[in-house]
Amino acid sequence: MQNHKQDIRRTFMKASQFKLPSAWLPIAMSSVALIVVALRVLLSGVARDADEGAAAHLWQMLMVGQVPVIGWFLVRWVLKNPRQWTVVLAVQVGAVLVAAAPVYLLRL
Repeated sequence: MQNHKQDIRRTFMKASQFKLPSAWLPIAMSSVALIVVALRVLLSGVARDADEGAAAHLWQMLMVGQVPVIGWFLVRWVLKNPRQWTVVLAVQVGAVLVAAAPVYLLRL
């Protein structure tokens, strides 16, 4: 019975970890960056422009803007209790990689 309560508590803690702004904001920023790339490819194709457009600048700002938020999350939460917060950090890093992959693969 006690183990079952601990399992429920652990599951609740994992879900509540994503309620912190420093946990979900980088994931949201990566998602928006991915949407920007997808819209740019759908509307203009994969041909490179002579000048970087607004989509490229927006993508760059979203990706660079995540760095201080992830850094804050790392210092504030992960370094204090790595076992509890590593999953959230892994999801954040995974979201960054997913948002960067089309830009790298399509050479945009």
